[in-house]
Amino acid sequence: MEIYIKLFEVLFPVFFIVGIGYYLGRKNPKLDTTFITNFAANIGTPAMIIFAVTSTGITFDIFRNYFWYYFLAICCFALVGISTLFFLKTKDIIRELPPLILPNTGNMGVPICLFAYGSEGLGVSAAITSIIILFHFTLGVFLADRKFNYSVILKSPPFYAILFSAFVLFNDISLPTFVINTTEWLMFATIFLILMSLGIALTTLKVISINKAIISSCTRMFIGPMIGIGLINYFNLSGFAAGVLLIQCSMPSAVLNYLVASIYSPKKIIDSVASTIVVSTLMSFITVPIVVFFALKYFS
Repeated sequence: MEIYIKLFEVLFPVFFIVGIGYYLGRKNPKLDTTFITNFAANIGTPAMIIFAVTSTGITFDIFRNYFWYYFLAICCFALVGISTLFFLKTKDIIRELPPLILPNTGNMGVPICLFAYGSEGLGVSAAITSIIILFHFTLGVFLADRKFNYSVILKSPPFYAILFSAFVLFNDISLPTFVINTTEWLMFATIFLILMSLGIALTTLKVISINKAIISSCTRMFIGPMIGIGLINYFNLSGFAAGVLLIQCSMPSAVLNYLVASIYSPKKIIDSVASTIVVSTLMSFITVPIVVFFALKYFS
């Protein structure tokens, strides 16, 4: 019974705030989330990375290892994603690949890991989210646009936050209290805002090809946890960090895939990406509780 109470305590805040966003989006279809996007990208996400990586007790070795583990997970996601899109006879596999390989580790994964495993879980989840953020503005843009643009990453504040955090960890530097307090406040504000924006996004994104979206979403939601378990077994991982890896492998497609596609891809691709995001997110309301239950039971 205790684990069910813990599961409820972990997931209720996340789904409740997503529900607030959904309610506001339904009430006002013209609700503009540009402020949230700009705040999260330029201020909130860098602050969250800095606080979670440098102030939660994780070591540089943990940061490096789980950054690497999730890189391997992304490679596996890519192989499975390419096979799935080939099976679906997708004409533009390159542009439709991002939602299958870049999951929502930030908006949804970070708060779930925080509530599940506390500050240590937050630190490991931030290490994993760092590589996803890095890939959104490098690999994600490359796939959506079919060409690489160095200026995108050079203009990305989260990129410099990752470098700064890795430098602080590597040199075992203790940040001043005022920096820790400021980044912590910004982090919690960001978590609230991005969860709410996820709910708002669910009211605006439309599903175009339901059969294709379901198959792609099943690939993301069912194969993801299997890859996570495979990595845990292969590297003989245990404890809360293994649980965080499993949870982060089980997230739905990131909304940021839609934002990147809307800038660099044609409308047909944008609609397909949006469909996968919507369906996989709806699926996650069923699959994520199961994965979190398993993670709490066996990796704590």
